[in-house]
Amino acid sequence: MKLNILKLTVEKVLGRPTLVTHEGAPAAVLTPEQSLRRSVLACMLWEAEFYESGQTIAHRICMLVPQVEPARVAALAIEARTSMKLRHAPLLLVREMARHATHRGLVAETLAAVIQRADELAEFVAIYWNDGRVPLSGQVKKGLAAAFPRFNEYQLAKYDRAGQVRLRDVLFLCHAKPVDAAQAALWKRLIAGELATPDTWEVALSAGGDKKESWERLLLERKLGALAILRNLRNMKEAQVDQKLVIAALDGMSTERVLPFRFLSAARYAPQLEEPLERAMFRAIAGAPRLKGRTIVLVDVSGSMVYPLARKSEMLRTDAAYGLAILLREIAEEVAVYTFSFAAKFVPPRRGFALRDAMESSQQHGGTNLGAALDAIREPYDRIVVITDEQSHDRVPAPRGRGYLINVASAQNGVGYDAWNHIDGFSEAVVQYIHEMEST
Repeated sequence: MKLNILKLTVEKVLGRPTLVTHEGAPAAVLTPEQSLRRSVLACMLWEAEFYESGQTIAHRICMLVPQVEPARVAALAIEARTSMKLRHAPLLLVREMARHATHRGLVAETLAAVIQRADELAEFVAIYWNDGRVPLSGQVKKGLAAAFPRFNEYQLAKYDRAGQVRLRDVLFLCHAKPVDAAQAALWKRLIAGELATPDTWEVALSAGGDKKESWERLLLERKLGALAILRNLRNMKEAQVDQKLVIAALDGMSTERVLPFRFLSAARYAPQLEEPLERAMFRAIAGAPRLKGRTIVLVDVSGSMVYPLARKSEMLRTDAAYGLAILLREIAEEVAVYTFSFAAKFVPPRRGFALRDAMESSQQHGGTNLGAALDAIREPYDRIVVITDEQSHDRVPAPRGRGYLINVASAQNGVGYDAWNHIDGFSEAVVQYIHEMEST
């Protein structure tokens, strides 16, 4: 895939070029590191957003990597994978580090840190070869070799998918060393294509048997992870799976690494399961540190936010925003929630899915008048948290006190800097960041 060449959007103010958002508001001038963070931490790699193509965003990431200190890029890649739970953008960062002599020294340890699933071994090589097949660098081989031994037979078999690069190809390329004789035998089976077939939902369903029986067996045997359950609620309904089994699975699944917006997306196509989904969501966000005092949450519901996170996804950017608002509602001692599009609208005090519904129906999804919305909120607060893609129509004033702007998109220019504490991404880590900022 050939990446587009980026062009800056500017307007003239008093004869000088000034950065603006896609909707025309004056935007902040950023350092290369700030620009890289905003491009990466909400990025579903090569997926289009409302204002920019996925290729444009990826090209910008590539151009920014050599402009940022190597240790900062490495730390950003690890943060994107571990805290923000992104998979592909961190791999692209490491691939770009490998291109530049100034950054190559940190490639091996960074790559080993960001590879946390077996399929990421092959996905990284595919990204490395995206613009032409070239030999892997020594640091890349070292990083892949360090990561490969972590994965057992189940993990290797589950993710050894037919594609441009197979896991055995990666093994040949990186010359990883097995830790013992058992692992050496395992890798021989991988090379020979003789790994034990994993009992996953993909394998069970592709076998051609009765779908209802397959789903119910997997649920009873607890063979489905949380994301597999959430993503397949519609399929289970179509197969007429016993709803009691589905509810029991939702109540019993581990929610440790599941982001709030996943539950909102699942509820969109399984509204009959909102009650157990909401219970699971509350478990997922339990334990977050409390925010003392009064918090105002201002959520962007403009038209650009009602846009899929990926081409094949039913999750919208509003899901990410609503999920964060629901989390903030639970951990703030006192809270008031507003939405903004053309104007600020107060949202009645609700929790969970009821809060989502209230935000969604609060007003039409139109313009992005963030400046006017901030001016309209006159009640006192200890902090204000804005959740937005930052593409305001109008000039954005400073907050009246402590203000946080959470950016849930990767558009090039933004407004939430200077007097604002700027945060990129939409995992629960952004709330942890607020707490740590106020604890120092």
